Amino acid sequence: MIVIFGAGAIGGFIAGALARSGAEVGVVARGDHLAAIRKNGLQVESVLGDFEARFPAAADLREFENPQYVLLTFKAHQWPGVLPQLGNAVKSGATFVTLQNGLPFWYSRERTLESVDPGGRIGAAIPYEQVIGGVVHTSGMIPAAGRVKQTGNMLYPMGELDGSETSRILQLAKFFEDAGLHATVESDIRRLVWRKLLGNLALNPVSALTGATVRAMLDDPPARAVLRAIIDEGLAVARADGVEIAITAEARLQMATHIADVKTSTLQDLEAGKPLELEPICGATIEIARQYGVPVPHIETVYALTQLRASPRSSA
Repeated sequence: MIVIFGAGAIGGFIAGALARSGAEVGVVARGDHLAAIRKNGLQVESVLGDFEARFPAAADLREFENPQYVLLTFKAHQWPGVLPQLGNAVKSGATFVTLQNGLPFWYSRERTLESVDPGGRIGAAIPYEQVIGGVVHTSGMIPAAGRVKQTGNMLYPMGELDGSETSRILQLAKFFEDAGLHATVESDIRRLVWRKLLGNLALNPVSALTGATVRAMLDDPPARAVLRAIIDEGLAVARADGVEIAITAEARLQMATHIADVKTSTLQDLEAGKPLELEPICGATIEIARQYGVPVPHIETVYALTQLRASPRSSA
């Protein structure tokens, strides 16, 4: 069984696509969304078409026995509530696949990123050898409980952390391909994580600060110049850490044009009053930058302002 842990906009779409192709799927969800999925199935609107998917849905991972894969698609701020649920799946040998924004907890085996994994608790809970890294290049939203809407690309690169090509990753990639989700097996998944991060680093906090959609930011020359400056700083940090992404800031922005006139996940969360996924995106980049003495004034500025914008005090 493949369990999607976090059946929100992206996780829900992945679950729906996999189930539609015949894979055995279960999901972990919350609140009204969980109740709606249990009662009426998940209604999916996507580039694959509109369809309904039905599968077991639970509020806790421990309700699923011996999953083969656990796809982690929840937001980073939810880790504290997730950790207690992992024990049985870890013991049964499940493979955990990170499909989350920002730098993941496994990014460095030698040093813990405190902004992502305070005290190393996540790394201690999930053995390094049971992890596959993944990246999501698509967009989505939840129009209503029990419904997800997907737009944009259908790219899901994944890779073993040591760069090897194993039977488990080839099988997972085939599950994705059979579902219409393009999944390449990569020998350097960290480079792909950074390439995705560069877009999030620029677009997500700026959208939260301005309320602008991706299209509006890309089409405004002064805003686009700020986005380029942020990406250039991110490229310098990656390079200092030994990761060469081989892309320019302008080329990375061009990659985002497919997203069109949609809101980033950070802006959606801000408008919904939810915690923002800033630490694995901005916080982790700044943490690494300080380790190497790389100046990142634009990233530090939007990080500080977005934190203030999301603070309850900002509405006082």
